[in-house]
Amino acid sequence: MSAADLILMADRIHTMSGDSAPTAIAMAGGVITALGDRTDARDWRAPHTEVVDLGGATITPGLVDGHFHPVMGIGLTRGVDLSSVRTVAGLKAALRTADVAPGGWLEGWGLDPNAFEGGPITHAPLVEAVGPDVPVFLLLFDAHSALVSPKALAMAGVDGPRGFASGASVVCDADRVPTGHLLELEALGLVRALLPDDAPAERRARLSDLLRRMAACGLTAANAMDFEADSLDLFRALEDDGELPVRWRCAPFVMPGTGRDGLDAVLAQQRLSGRRWQVQGAKFMIDGTIDGGTAWLDEPDTHGESTACFWPDPRDYTAAASVLAAHGVPLVTHAIGDAGIRYVLDTYAEVASTGVPHRIEHLETMPSELIGRFAELNVTASMQPTHCTSYTRADHSDNWSSRLGKRRADRAFRARDLRERGARLALGSDWPIAPFDPRAILAAARLRRPAGDPDVEPVLPEQALTARMALEGYTTAAAAAAGLAQSSGRLRPGYRADLTAFTLDPLTTNPDELAASPIPMTVVAGSIAHRTL
Repeated sequence: MSAADLILMADRIHTMSGDSAPTAIAMAGGVITALGDRTDARDWRAPHTEVVDLGGATITPGLVDGHFHPVMGIGLTRGVDLSSVRTVAGLKAALRTADVAPGGWLEGWGLDPNAFEGGPITHAPLVEAVGPDVPVFLLLFDAHSALVSPKALAMAGVDGPRGFASGASVVCDADRVPTGHLLELEALGLVRALLPDDAPAERRARLSDLLRRMAACGLTAANAMDFEADSLDLFRALEDDGELPVRWRCAPFVMPGTGRDGLDAVLAQQRLSGRRWQVQGAKFMIDGTIDGGTAWLDEPDTHGESTACFWPDPRDYTAAASVLAAHGVPLVTHAIGDAGIRYVLDTYAEVASTGVPHRIEHLETMPSELIGRFAELNVTASMQPTHCTSYTRADHSDNWSSRLGKRRADRAFRARDLRERGARLALGSDWPIAPFDPRAILAAARLRRPAGDPDVEPVLPEQALTARMALEGYTTAAAAAAGLAQSSGRLRPGYRADLTAFTLDPLTTNPDELAASPIPMTVVAGSIAHRTL
């Protein structure tokens, strides 16, 4: 073998290959060149080799987030972070302390609808907090809905219901007066179009900072579920400045109403790539959210909502998916409700298969008869454990569960059932919908409650994953989901030299402790992307 560029040593190295446990790993040219023990490392060295002994740390294959919105997310997380707000009083207090320039917008993000404590989501608290003359745009936690002030509605010329091609709506009261609650992207766009743009340099700085923070949490790669208008410029600009600390695999959106020209544009985007990023895939949404009443369920929710597909005619989704799949594009579809999941599985059974498996994202509630179809159709199940543990409660008193009712809430977030039936299960965050730290997500997948909150009752604990299942969701399953099972996701000679070093062992450590433990090093393509030593 050639001399190593980098050698790492640690008391435990989990190769995820079932091999004997090595304590040293060598890398050169971006790939793994050797595995062995600490004494073997002497034979791998050259004068230029960097050697780091991590002591009692544990090294695993590099962690991959299965669902992320990097470019969209840096625009969605502007203004006041409302993710910790739990009551209407807390919302008003947060808005009163916000710093707003004269004549400017008050923006916020991460607002949980449970803060309204079962009451209607209206702009009344906004007016009470900051008065009638301040334009306010607050993005709810799901990023599929927003709450805006009367001033913002007036500036956008919204004074009643609107019709949209998708399942979007302007929520109105009995007198057809807008309440300030906007559902789905087209409705949000009416007001969002008025918000000031960030300068390109500011967006580059925010994306660069995001990538550094991701690497510091142990992430080596992520699946970008968008490819925004300036994504190409941003990725190219950052690569002009140096290597990205995180690899990216991007899937551009395909929205209702997309014609052949739009599909051809998505096909053309599949040729775009850089040193550590590429476009591979197309992102669809078959429904919205249960919290907003825009999911697609077999039966209405308790509000009489969530009965429609995001596409006015679901056959248009199937037709668009068929065109892209026939050209070898892997499909990614957001599907939350049981009717939506079923329809997407039926579509995937009809369209062409590719070298990279098709995926379904979120999978929040579904009956047992759908579980086995994922393995049968070779479809990746992509789930976000903290969506369950952060936004639902074991007693079903949360907005999500109460909208579904007990029967459907009891068949929610069925990660363990999917694994037991042979499904490929990739895990991730859906940032900025939920925080991206994989340590907390690995813990939540095992605990079915938030890490660090032992007094919280677990949500459907029978759906908990084992420690190994959870780690596979970030490593081996993530690699297979991207068609990279023969080159990534495991630590073997010839595989990508992407590694994550944990202070504690993720396979044996108590999950609450793991979530709070440091990450001493992250390696991407054989280069150190993050280190604390």
